[in-house]
Amino acid sequence: MKRLSSCANGLDRLIGGGFPENDVILLSGGSGSGKTIFGLQFVCTPKSEPGLYITFEDGPEEIRSIADSFGWDINLAEEKGRVRVIKFDPFQLEDVMDLIQNNIREMRASRVVIDSISSLGTYAKELSELRRNILLIKEIMKKNKCTTVLISETPDGGISRFGVEEFIADGVIALRSILSKGEYRRGLNIVKMRGTRHSSRLHQYEITGRGFSVSQKALYS
Repeated sequence: MKRLSSCANGLDRLIGGGFPENDVILLSGGSGSGKTIFGLQFVCTPKSEPGLYITFEDGPEEIRSIADSFGWDINLAEEKGRVRVIKFDPFQLEDVMDLIQNNIREMRASRVVIDSISSLGTYAKELSELRRNILLIKEIMKKNKCTTVLISETPDGGISRFGVEEFIADGVIALRSILSKGEYRRGLNIVKMRGTRHSSRLHQYEITGRGFSVSQKALYS
């Protein structure tokens, strides 16, 4: 199985060497857990694989500012055609998907981040509509041979916000806040990863000046 690096320090060793190529990975977590940082690291740090960052909420300038704070020169990457940051309105997803597909093909993107999939649920009238929309995204991404990270905002401790996202994704990574000895610690667990023997433990992670870093040691042994 061909794999694509997650670009998060330490994570690839826990998932068999990286994300399975062309898979759709759900990244869920509460507010402040570092989901956007993870997504930016995934598309900004590779030098040979063009990446598209799609935001349904924050403006492109805000996303670029976050990238700059970690030393990822996203403006230069955009000038070279290696990265694009685009904001879309999720209200009419089918029209948006045509635009997303055009951008993927224009820049030959192999990495895509959608921030966040939770926005689609806000406009969906019922869960069946949300499920169809996520399946549409998955179909387009696989058709264009993109490895994709879908960001989901969840109450801390949850896997997804609406309860359908994790069944559609090929892989699921949950970011958690764990109270231990009077202080909160960041924890990451791999809920599933298609065709992969992955760690089933809860691993501590940190957000340093260089981005996401995952410990090989479990929080609880």
